[in-house]
Amino acid sequence: MYASLSLKPALDAIGTAIDQRFDKLLPVPSDPRRRLVEAMRYAAMGGGKRMRPLLVVASCDLFHVDKERALRAAIATECVHVYSLVHDDLPCMDDDDTRRGKPTLHKAFDEATAVLAGDALQALAFEVLSDEATHEDPYVRSELVLELARASGPGGMAGGQMMDLVAETETFDLPTTTRLQQLKTGALIGFSVEAGAIMGKANAESRMKLRGYARDLGLAFQIADDLLDVEGESSRTGKAVRKDAGAGKATFVSLFGIERARKQAEMLIDQAIGHLHSFGQSADLLRAIARFAIERDR
Repeated sequence: MYASLSLKPALDAIGTAIDQRFDKLLPVPSDPRRRLVEAMRYAAMGGGKRMRPLLVVASCDLFHVDKERALRAAIATECVHVYSLVHDDLPCMDDDDTRRGKPTLHKAFDEATAVLAGDALQALAFEVLSDEATHEDPYVRSELVLELARASGPGGMAGGQMMDLVAETETFDLPTTTRLQQLKTGALIGFSVEAGAIMGKANAESRMKLRGYARDLGLAFQIADDLLDVEGESSRTGKAVRKDAGAGKATFVSLFGIERARKQAEMLIDQAIGHLHSFGQSADLLRAIARFAIERDR
């Protein structure tokens, strides 16, 4: 558990930084929109691993991107992640009652407010990225917007979620399950890592290595999630466990078995870290995040 323990200060710091910036971005208005903004704040603040924002900041550090600008890209990424969780928890999707150790948004508020809060968080992500405060170069801002849109849409997270819904009624083999997870989980992790390269105007070779790191990390992260769904406790994970088996979904654990799945995750993390060799010590935070991905208990 050494890697997880050594990463804790960084995770605590990014959590505080993200909450502070959400607090500024989402002041509660004194008009009928109040409930919407309160719901956005409820979903976005005070919880979660914040792994994706930390990946953004860690990748930005490789290219000496200004920390405040890096945090703006991190906020945008977290907006999309949180919106996806809000919608994923709805009765028409996974129908979950608990998220991040507290009632899901539609339980704490109502379904209509949850839908609107998710919609508004997604819009906020692109508002933040397209603002000049994120980067002075409009081409950099447009590439950030383009890549986050790709990671979020039918060729990314939303497409993966659709496959996940279909998985409840169809039997998926390993290649299809891998593709599902590359889209649903891996695409946004990929953007999180590549955001720093975009903002730092990195060369093609550096971007290729970071894509390799993100690809392997994303799959390992999902295998760890599948293991937690089987072996974890809801008191630790902050959400329901053993739901995939109950829904009859194919997962890496159901396809591999527990021990082989764990070994596969470890192999993927070793591969992910291998992609970072040329970055030297400046990539130590990315290495620690990779190890944390399979050591965590939530």
